[in-house]
Amino acid sequence: MLITRNLISYQGKDMARVAVICGTGMSELTNDFRRKKDCTITELRIHTDWGEVPIFVVEKNDHRFFILDRHHPTSGNRTPPHMIEHRANIFAISSCNPDIILSVNSVGTMREDFPPGDIGISKDIIDLTQIPWTFYDDNIHHSDRTSIFDSKAVDCCYEILDKFQNRVIKNLIIAQCIGPQFETPSEINVLVRLGADVVGMTLGPEQRLVSETKIPHVALACSSNWAAGRTPGDPNAEIDHNEVDAMASSMRKKVLSCIEGLSLKF
Repeated sequence: MLITRNLISYQGKDMARVAVICGTGMSELTNDFRRKKDCTITELRIHTDWGEVPIFVVEKNDHRFFILDRHHPTSGNRTPPHMIEHRANIFAISSCNPDIILSVNSVGTMREDFPPGDIGISKDIIDLTQIPWTFYDDNIHHSDRTSIFDSKAVDCCYEILDKFQNRVIKNLIIAQCIGPQFETPSEINVLVRLGADVVGMTLGPEQRLVSETKIPHVALACSSNWAAGRTPGDPNAEIDHNEVDAMASSMRKKVLSCIEGLSLKF
């Protein structure tokens, strides 16, 4: 399947285009923009071979932001991570012709120096799930993934997050798990031995598909909970999704600052 990035055309002055793919804890991100002055927001519904995808378009001054909730509902309920049709999402967001794609991912942390509430920047992914995600089922196409995230975007996000946090880690290795269940302590121990710092359920497929579009990509890792067995002082602590969602939501201000900062660099 050939990726077409010009399905949507806009007339008038060219604008910086930043695409945002978000999920847990970020459902109010569009409303955060709505509360700002001089913002206009419209909703697009993009039809793809894999289903319809809603995208909110925020226009502010000379910048345009495309916001996609990766868990957008198909029948009233939010789509669980293992049921997300990533091809529809990435095809739709790439058709908006963005200059940069920002993935915002809620992750469980295995590092004591990266506690819940902090945001870091992903450097690489360990994805051993054996689930193929590609736009090229009918023709051989191998995308290089040696350096999967854009260095300029990484530096931009680092500079912004450094204003909010005492420490910003920009070389996080994120392990991809399928979900929807959280991992077991033994699974987490194996992932740590493989080199993972954090664990999530969505970035792996997204990045594979983004790599086929050749659009620059950057990923924020929002530390939303201690991974199973990793809570300091309480290795038996349970993981509650509502608490994870609330923790992720508390980081929206920092995420919003990164989004706006990227629009000044691209």
